[in-house]
Amino acid sequence: MDSRHSIRDKELIALRMEHRDLDYAIEQLQRDALFDQLQLRRLKKKKLVLKDTIAKLESAAIPDLPA
Repeated sequence: MDSRHSIRDKELIALRMEHRDLDYAIEQLQRDALFDQLQLRRLKKKKLVLKDTIAKLESAAIPDLPA
């Protein structure tokens, strides 16, 4: 069981790092006066997918409590 937690924790860390990197890339792209709108939309969509994946993994890590 600890092995699964460790793998999930490592995956969460990697996803959060990728999310942060995308945030930085989006910020840098927007600073350019002639930035590519299509590329910006793709990066934002990928960032949103990562955010959703992170939320699902975090939710799965919380045990269900009896009602």
